[in-house]
Amino acid sequence: MSRTCEICGKHTVTGNKVSHAKNRTRRTWRPNLVKVKTELGGTAVSVKLCARCLKSDYITKKV
Repeated sequence: MSRTCEICGKHTVTGNKVSHAKNRTRRTWRPNLVKVKTELGGTAVSVKLCARCLKSDYITKKV
């Protein structure tokens, strides 16, 4: 179960948190994923989308 948008492929990114004293510790940035029920090919499917894809109307939300 990965933290990846199923439409655009946006996923977790890693990097460094840098303090004022230039100390570096590893950290992660996670995408804003939303689990949405939609209809694909006549069947109800649950997909994970990032908020940008949901706002852009790539998939219509099933009510």
